[in-house]
Amino acid sequence: MLLLFIPIGIMVDLSSKIDNIIESKAPIGKVFFFYFNFTIYMGYLLFPLFLFLSIIWFTSKLANKTEIIAILSSGVSFNRFLRPYLIGASLIAVFFFLVGMFVLPDSSKNFNEFKYEYLHRNRKDKDDGVKFRQINDNECIYVSSFDSKKKTGFNFTLEHFEGNKLKHKIQATKIQYKEKDSSYKLSLYIRRNVGEHHDEIIRKTRKDTIFDFDLDDLTPVKYIAETKSYSELIEFIEKEKKRGSRYVSRYEVVKYKRWSIPVSAFILTIIAVAVSAMKRRGGMGVNLAFGIALAFVFIFIDKIFSVMADQSGFNPLLAVWLPNITFGILAIYLLYNAKR
Repeated sequence: MLLLFIPIGIMVDLSSKIDNIIESKAPIGKVFFFYFNFTIYMGYLLFPLFLFLSIIWFTSKLANKTEIIAILSSGVSFNRFLRPYLIGASLIAVFFFLVGMFVLPDSSKNFNEFKYEYLHRNRKDKDDGVKFRQINDNECIYVSSFDSKKKTGFNFTLEHFEGNKLKHKIQATKIQYKEKDSSYKLSLYIRRNVGEHHDEIIRKTRKDTIFDFDLDDLTPVKYIAETKSYSELIEFIEKEKKRGSRYVSRYEVVKYKRWSIPVSAFILTIIAVAVSAMKRRGGMGVNLAFGIALAFVFIFIDKIFSVMADQSGFNPLLAVWLPNITFGILAIYLLYNAKR
């Protein structure tokens, strides 16, 4: 199923992006690498649904040839008949669980970086909201906007406190991260050292310096959570919670999906077997139509609750697991009727 649909997905995606790829003069090697990461990225997200449709197709063929009736009539219980499906689902789920933990972060990073470098060149990739963030117990930083492609922030401010007293304040019209030596270049630099009776002001047209924060602390890009391994993601979320980030729910959705997507493979496997094990009038077509309808419902529910968690403060854990809980109840009901 993956080998059948992923190439179709690549061709459809390429046809919609080919003008931007040619216009931006993207190297052919990077285009191939982009679609290699596209395959991993989309394959991971859709594998439970492809598994679901594959099982319906395979089991429907068995049912139409009356082989399932023969198996069950020989004394094999439905649970024993279900066992090979669950073993197969376990192997596939473990494989994609490892992909999600260790392979997907790098693929997601390369996938998104290519999009913003070559496909969204005419669109400003800036987070234009006001950003005021506490980076440690004594310091806060602010940028009015941030360009992730150029690693540049505008209207930068750093305030250093000791207790409740402001000790010094740094301002710059622009701050740019220099990856070569992990330093920052400040344009139109102003530092105000606050004294008891008077303040000392230092001005420079340009200043290169090192700060006690990294680029993610300055302003994380929207897809930052997808690019981190699970341990890095947990640490990153804890830091963002302490800083009062408004995107914590978005990051937590990504964290919980690392676990929920493999689990959904088992639930959809049970539903697929229960739906297609019975011989029906209309054959495989009816089962596939019902399976595709269920797949769309699953995607719809998953997307709705993910958006609710991101935009309306809905509990991220519940938002991620509610589709599995809903379809888990459906799986128990269908399995009970299939046994009968």
